[in-house]
Amino acid sequence: MTEPIWRPSAERIAASHIQRFLSLHRQKLETEDYPGLHDWSVSEPEAFWAALWDYFGIRSSAPYTSVVDDIHAMPGAAWFDGATMNYAENLLRPQYDGVALIAYTETGRRIEMSWDGLRKEVASVARALRKIGVGPNDRVAALLPNCPEAIVAMLASTSIGAIWSSCSPDFGIEGVLDRFGQIEPKVLFAADGYTYNGKTIDCLPAIRSIIGELASVDALIMVDFLDDDADFDDLPRAIRYADIANDNAELEFEQLPFSHPLYILYSSGTTGIPKCIVHSAGATLIQHQKEHIIHSDVDVGDVIFYFTTCGWMMWNWLASGLASGATLLLFDGAPFHPDPGHLWRIAEAENLALFGISAKYLSALEKSGFRPKEHVDLSALKSILSTGSPLAPASFDFVYRDIKADLQLSSVAGGTDIISCFGAGNPILPVYRSELQCRALGMKVDVFDDNGNSIVGEKGELVCTQAFPSMPLEFWNDPGDEKYHAAYFEKFPGVWAQGDYAELTAHGGIIIYGRSDAILNPGGVRIGTAEIYRVVEQFEEVAESIVIAQDWEDDVRVVLFVRLQDGYSLDDELKQALRTSIRTSASPRHVPARILEVQDIPRTINGKIVEIAVRDVVHGREIRNTDALANPAALEFFRDRAELSE
Repeated sequence: MTEPIWRPSAERIAASHIQRFLSLHRQKLETEDYPGLHDWSVSEPEAFWAALWDYFGIRSSAPYTSVVDDIHAMPGAAWFDGATMNYAENLLRPQYDGVALIAYTETGRRIEMSWDGLRKEVASVARALRKIGVGPNDRVAALLPNCPEAIVAMLASTSIGAIWSSCSPDFGIEGVLDRFGQIEPKVLFAADGYTYNGKTIDCLPAIRSIIGELASVDALIMVDFLDDDADFDDLPRAIRYADIANDNAELEFEQLPFSHPLYILYSSGTTGIPKCIVHSAGATLIQHQKEHIIHSDVDVGDVIFYFTTCGWMMWNWLASGLASGATLLLFDGAPFHPDPGHLWRIAEAENLALFGISAKYLSALEKSGFRPKEHVDLSALKSILSTGSPLAPASFDFVYRDIKADLQLSSVAGGTDIISCFGAGNPILPVYRSELQCRALGMKVDVFDDNGNSIVGEKGELVCTQAFPSMPLEFWNDPGDEKYHAAYFEKFPGVWAQGDYAELTAHGGIIIYGRSDAILNPGGVRIGTAEIYRVVEQFEEVAESIVIAQDWEDDVRVVLFVRLQDGYSLDDELKQALRTSIRTSASPRHVPARILEVQDIPRTINGKIVEIAVRDVVHGREIRNTDALANPAALEFFRDRAELSE
């Protein structure tokens, strides 16, 4: 069996929340270890979720009468019936003091907000929203940078019982309207602009266009992000955020059912209009506290960070860290500006405990040559979390070699669909290269073959065979839940299919090989795209890559596109080296039939490469929603390539 690359110390295990939680319920477990705890969490879900409720001290004005009515209803299980509560109230608990928020821009501007200051500003903004007429179930939308005002506006909205939905300001006009146009917000928060990679972007022209198309908006609340004296006079229904943020109001929290809608998140929208995914307040709270406290060992006062925008679910995940008494570190801007060490100097200055990032960032950091351990003191850092795509084996090595030898490196996987994780980190388990550490507690995760049989040590479909709280309440405007069922339950009726190609390992870990809909199938052999990326992106010449299956001669062939680092060219020697390494590290079936250079690779606004869109362009099919892409012009590098007709 493969040896782990990190094991937690006995002292770390003993001091962890998960060990304390396990000890509290030891008598209920068949074995006194994580597998036993996980087995209990899915075999006795009522007892497990009730135990989490008590451990987290979830605040509710009325108790629940049952934990779950039908654990096998997928979808349709009702959780914590009878409980009335408020998400924002659980994030703004009166016992927390000190610093609640720290925010940086890429220009180095630092803002700090105390817990008391946060509560006061939330109360003021909530009062203003009530005066506008916002109430439970109204939608409040935001087009904001990752700044304190976004956190305040979300908490103010949810304290009233309004449903929050946000995008980052780099979304195009049509991309914003494709999302907010469906949910018809009553209020829109927006910023005058933002900075990225040393450039200043003026958002006011886009906001004029957007507000002109959103007839549902009664008030446009403008945040001065770039200029304290920005002119908003020509914007209809505009209110300056600064004018409503200091009202000396009292906090009020609308008491609502556990299942009251909290967030509307969006699918990527690369294959059509984005789906609007509705998540509940109670489920989001208990799932995120489980992942923060139990799976990531977040303590009161820990400073936690995830590099994200307001348009990715990791922003929502980070915001829930307030419920654990953590200090949120926010950053808006380019992670490598002005240099690759920027985020790491911030981590040192703020004594960061949890550093969340994408797998792509870690790969790019390694190729930049910056080795954090040589430049900064990371003694406070307990864990690094990575998501967005599978973390390559080389990145595991890079973290432990060049960042810090003793920390919990957790590659995690779940998504917008569940606003949480199926595969999670674990402070009491070892880390194995290429693997997610474990199946998350309370999530009955399995891998199925094409016939719906459970398999271990083989590749198949990642599924969940039992209901869990953070299943979406619904898709917005989805009569009969038709889109909802089609998204997750068509492949295996009554079983959630996540759409990931995965493997359960013998020691309980998970390996993700890529998205199921992007699987390569040359000669009938299923290949996950991540199996190729893990090899290719170890080459110093390659900045990034994307691989697709091209229809060819009644079969498919593997085509690899690479964007090279400056100063390199895709000559025959490099092509041969790539093919040899792929053949040796993976298999002959993985070797690309064609390797082509491109100047850019298309990504969603959240940074994920879009294999399906590239595949469609190569085959001459129409791309229905380029507004979902951060760089749609990059698709042209793949269109009508002569090399793909021979």
